[in-house]
Amino acid sequence: MTTEVQDTARTGELEIRAIPPKHPWRWAAAAVVVLLAAMLVHSMLTNPRYQWDVVFSWLLARTILRGLLLTLALTAVSMLTGILLGVVFAVMRGSPNRLLSGAAGIYIWFFRGTPLLVQLVFWFNLSALYPRIVVGVPFGGPELTALNANALISPMTAAFLGLALNEAAYMAEIVRAGIVSVPAGQIQAASALGFTRMTTMRRIVLPQAMRVIIPPTGNQTISMLKTSSLVSVLAIPELLYSAQIVYARTFQTIPLLIVVSIWYLALTSLLTVAQGKIERRFSAGEGR
Repeated sequence: MTTEVQDTARTGELEIRAIPPKHPWRWAAAAVVVLLAAMLVHSMLTNPRYQWDVVFSWLLARTILRGLLLTLALTAVSMLTGILLGVVFAVMRGSPNRLLSGAAGIYIWFFRGTPLLVQLVFWFNLSALYPRIVVGVPFGGPELTALNANALISPMTAAFLGLALNEAAYMAEIVRAGIVSVPAGQIQAASALGFTRMTTMRRIVLPQAMRVIIPPTGNQTISMLKTSSLVSVLAIPELLYSAQIVYARTFQTIPLLIVVSIWYLALTSLLTVAQGKIERRFSAGEGR
């Protein structure tokens, strides 16, 4: 509660008047948040079922670190492939050729319209549909080579295909939005200078579109890191499945899940910091 001093014109006396605080509900909401946070911290520190000693004993265990490295490798390779394919499909989507544009549109529609988990299981069981993958002349022509689908589509290959092809569909729309954000006059000027369509895209459009593409791409990378845990259904020993193997043997489910959560939080925090720096680099000189 604050006070206000006023000088009355008629009596010449000072008048002190109380002024009610502005937005008292904000202070009440802040107090509730602080109380809930204190209760949560107290519960985490005093509840013995969290088993923090077990958490810290497994945090840097070799099994967990191997799974962590595999998660990082799978995330990096799948994301890089998804970005490259996304650029290709975005360019196809904006092509004046209706066949290319339609093919890219169908690809994006299919992979965005079906759950990633279903796609992963589908790739893993591809041999049930195509036992042999044949390379040769189509429509019954001679075969150049034939591969066993079971040997070719390993669990790791299925995980890579599922993550990368699914990500490519989302990146295609992100890149397309960046391309559309470039003023049409830039493309017309490049055409007037004699630039080919591919040169215009590579030298004029994409460099300017990066300012729009970078933020959602960073979000997709963070999402890919967490989504990679879905490949645990294929028995790939990434971070989550490595922890599942341990707690299936030791029955220490909660502590191992806390270990996994700590690593994911640490990695997403680092990626968030890197994303912010990259955004500031590409936004240099641009008004907010």
